[in-house]
Amino acid sequence: MQYEILKGSAKFCYGISDPAQLVEWFQNLSDRLIGVCFVGRSNVGKSSLINSLFGKRVARTSKTPGRTRMVNIFTFDLVNDGEVDNSLPTLYLFDLPGYGHANVSKEMSKNWDELMSILFESIGIHMTLVNIQDARHPGQKADLRFRSFINKYNFPTINVLNKIDKLKTQKERAQLAKLKKAILAEDNGIDEVMLVSAEKGTGTLELQQSIIDNIIQAQQLH
Repeated sequence: MQYEILKGSAKFCYGISDPAQLVEWFQNLSDRLIGVCFVGRSNVGKSSLINSLFGKRVARTSKTPGRTRMVNIFTFDLVNDGEVDNSLPTLYLFDLPGYGHANVSKEMSKNWDELMSILFESIGIHMTLVNIQDARHPGQKADLRFRSFINKYNFPTINVLNKIDKLKTQKERAQLAKLKKAILAEDNGIDEVMLVSAEKGTGTLELQQSIIDNIIQAQQLH
């Protein structure tokens, strides 16, 4: 069987910025959640990566990093040998607000913390977390704080180092290859590290396959 994400199948369900509303959404949800969450520091190309995997204009790109503070929830389909697989449960895509942007108020930062705590305490272990970092500037303080925060939840986690097309020298690429090994050795919460360029499409097929493998495994355990 050859599964693929059906591009253009992502359907917007909700955009939630109020923690109480997010609690209510989870309380009204009858099924366990299976799917994928995308999260990263502001301006790492998260929206471009989502659009490259799920189809154009699924995630809105902003000219003002750090301003999108909603948890955006979509459903999407997988196709199996070209046909939508209706035997799968509803699959969810969560596009989470970026973290670590300096030019947001304390109130917005507090709201982000509250939203994320509710989200990660509620979604269960059948969701795959895709944590995106900038390949040119990985492991920033905000990234490390997020890793410290998220590791306690034990989600299947893919660490994506995006924008590898921006690395111009062999030295930079060699350093990134070493860093990939170091991340896996030092952070037990990360299952895979993938080098990707959303803009050029490099590594996106491999990322898609990894996400699908986790979804199918979660379905089998469901």
